[in-house]
Amino acid sequence: MYQDVQLYIDGAWRAGSAGRTIPVVNPANEMVLGTVAHAEQSDLDDALAAAKRGFDTWKQMSAFERAGIMRRAAQLLRERAADIARWMTLEQGKPLAEAKGEAMSAADIIDWFADEGRRAYGKLIPSRIPGSYQMVLKEPVGPVAAFSPWNFPINQVVRKLSAAIAAGCSIIVKAPEETPAAPAALVRAFADAGVPAGVINLVFGDPAEISEYLIPHPVIRKVSFTGSTAVGKHLASLAGQHMKRATMELGGHGPVLVFDDADVDTAATQLANFKLRNAGQVCTSPTRFIVQRGVYEQFVAAVVATMRKARVGDGLADGTTMGPLANERRLRAMQGLVDDALSSGAGLKLGGERIGDRGYFFAPTVLTDVAASARIMSDEPFGPVAVINAYDTIDEMIAEANRLPYGLCAFAYTRSARTSHRVAAEVETGMITINQIAIAFPEAPFGGVKDSGYGTEGGAEALEAYLNLKYVSQLDI
Repeated sequence: MYQDVQLYIDGAWRAGSAGRTIPVVNPANEMVLGTVAHAEQSDLDDALAAAKRGFDTWKQMSAFERAGIMRRAAQLLRERAADIARWMTLEQGKPLAEAKGEAMSAADIIDWFADEGRRAYGKLIPSRIPGSYQMVLKEPVGPVAAFSPWNFPINQVVRKLSAAIAAGCSIIVKAPEETPAAPAALVRAFADAGVPAGVINLVFGDPAEISEYLIPHPVIRKVSFTGSTAVGKHLASLAGQHMKRATMELGGHGPVLVFDDADVDTAATQLANFKLRNAGQVCTSPTRFIVQRGVYEQFVAAVVATMRKARVGDGLADGTTMGPLANERRLRAMQGLVDDALSSGAGLKLGGERIGDRGYFFAPTVLTDVAASARIMSDEPFGPVAVINAYDTIDEMIAEANRLPYGLCAFAYTRSARTSHRVAAEVETGMITINQIAIAFPEAPFGGVKDSGYGTEGGAEALEAYLNLKYVSQLDI
């Protein structure tokens, strides 16, 4: 049974101080599931005070103790994954198997950061002064404000949360109002595992009001945001004005380069299935398919055949492989982008329209020969739409991959080592996978370049954003 979601502040679950709530809607049937509490400024003040106290407590605990608590939280998350997955599917729409996979992978992320926090080593610098020691220490930066979106309600939160507390920081999470139950369940696992009061705080409400209040506040020393480039630029600017560290994981428009010598059937199957993951509402989703002309027709046919097999429906129904879009806004956006592309002369090979009149279902869609002027060639679609165009040369393909200001992730398929090396060197992106789909492992960096942001939320490097370096020079006397 879906339960109304509350704020979590200073170790207690509570309503907002004014009693306001926000409805949570099931995107598969447009029915209201329940409500989530709306934080007021006074609630944010309480969360800030709690985060300050929590930081003072948590930073004094050893990395070994922190890791033990985190591992208990990961185990609780695994034990509760089935229930959490059901809530996630109800409020976000993704198939139940995908939702459970998200919960289980979140536990792996917690475990990985728990261990990485124990390895946040400093170093000794050989001193030029006799009898002197020169040390570099790593200390937690302080309370963190984290902002996460609705497409991965747990995994977008858990990377920020795990890195922060592994480093010894406290955190205030502004989680998504459209999908609040899953992140609340994540926080509950940490609370039940023994994280002290104030170390983790969870709020919901008006995103702009919360970010504009938390980021400039002197208690907050670090900001992490996942979302659109436009909002990310604004929040990064706000953080910069107040000299706050920031990690920005922003939008993308994932180019896919498929060369004449590729294993076309393997490429088409892997990419088409990945395209439909979470109904295409994935920042690392393949979007612009840049295909060499010699295999273009074969590749288009294989992608269409694979996507045609998708079973679209309620994520809780047996056999569903793609659920609805998360909200009505995405439905309108998809239709607008497809209609614009068709009006520019694109070919429609599959889909292109809403399915039914209840629920936010949009058909898996394949567009071909799309004009560069079409909006979908520049605007991230964030939906189940593949755009496939033909190119003659490697130079043209790399130029198209680099045409946009985004640089989150890219994909390439080729049997040529020389082509692989060239693509890896010349495509401007934070992540690229060649002849496989291999993104978002806990131990690997996760982040973009250019307008797709900066910093990483994976790998050993992710912890560094939550740590200050302190140089200590000591002379024995």
